[in-house]
Amino acid sequence: MHYDVTETAPEHKSGIAYAARDGFDELRATFEEFRSANDERLAALERKRADVLLEEKVDRINAALDLQTRRMDELALRQARPALEGRGKALADTSAREHKSAFDAYVRNGEAGALRALETKAMSAGADADGGYLVPPDLAHEIGRRLAAISPIRAIASVREISGGVYKKPFMTAGPAAGWVGETDARTQTASPTLDALSFPAMELYAMPAATATLLDDSAVNIDEWIASEVELTFALQEGAAFVNGDGVNKPKGFLQYTTVANGSWSWGNLGTVASGAAGGFAANNPSDALVDLIYALKAGYRQNGMFVMNRKTQAVIRKFKDSGGAYLWQPPAQAGGRASLMTFPLVEAEDMPDIAANSLAVAFGDFRRGYLIVDRLGVRVLRDPYSAKPYVLFYTTKRVGGGVQDFDAIKLMKFAAS
Repeated sequence: MHYDVTETAPEHKSGIAYAARDGFDELRATFEEFRSANDERLAALERKRADVLLEEKVDRINAALDLQTRRMDELALRQARPALEGRGKALADTSAREHKSAFDAYVRNGEAGALRALETKAMSAGADADGGYLVPPDLAHEIGRRLAAISPIRAIASVREISGGVYKKPFMTAGPAAGWVGETDARTQTASPTLDALSFPAMELYAMPAATATLLDDSAVNIDEWIASEVELTFALQEGAAFVNGDGVNKPKGFLQYTTVANGSWSWGNLGTVASGAAGGFAANNPSDALVDLIYALKAGYRQNGMFVMNRKTQAVIRKFKDSGGAYLWQPPAQAGGRASLMTFPLVEAEDMPDIAANSLAVAFGDFRRGYLIVDRLGVRVLRDPYSAKPYVLFYTTKRVGGGVQDFDAIKLMKFAAS
């Protein structure tokens, strides 16, 4: 069997849905080949007769599995993208229709008068050419939907829209006193709860797609669709990296940038870690035990919604692990468009997670919906620049986004160390 590990697009026989089913079947078949080859490799190692060719075969199939998983993700993303309103379709809301028409005129011809009048009427902040102009609501929501489909952490975290520059979330550091009393016993006054607040500022994220005069003059081109497709990947890559490793300076604070402590010494404000059992790797014997420890470091209330987060290289290592009954812990998606699973928990690929190395935090497990909060400032702005890169027209597109850990008990990390 030949394993194609080149970056070629999947064959489309009768649309995306057929390609997704076809790719899913191919992924399952490749995993069966991987399982058979890896079992043969392990048997050879037990006989102390390592086979270099067999090792290479397993690595080749592993790489093919990674590529097929990536292709399935791309197909799922294409299916998740709803089409924007076509130019000939009427919008239900009159003001939205006016905004779309004015925005289209601004992007194509630089005519800002109608947009300026609309935003002044709505008393929008920064309604001038220096600050750019708000895109129509449908386009702003579409960009948000696309980011949720392509950005791994955004897809699993909580997302809240805000109208201000900072979102503050109160939390209780000490709860009110409580106790048991009899039906007629006197009730003594209880202590009041002690509250503090977490702050999530929204930082500016930008992209700058360029267009030719021909594209802007072509009335058949859907400008909304073009802008959404141009900025989605840039926004997703930048915010995806920040949600994992951002230092909080002019960007969101990533969950790996918080103070970590051994889980036995966990306290609020820190993220708990579980050791892998060996410096820069898993323990030689029963390596999957560390994954079990990581799962059960999380309280039951969080564990039921737990997910693993790691990059592709780490996943390739863990894919070879078995349980005591000989079953593989990693399993391919149960259906087209689904996620792979690890020990029955969904597995999320985030390429910004670090590789396995000494003291790295290469695996995260937790309820990210409760653990990590993303805040989006309402509105996406576009500033048209026909001067800086003649003959091209640049569109300086910005959105405000922030993020950080909101529940420090909901996420646990694996530290690749002996203890």
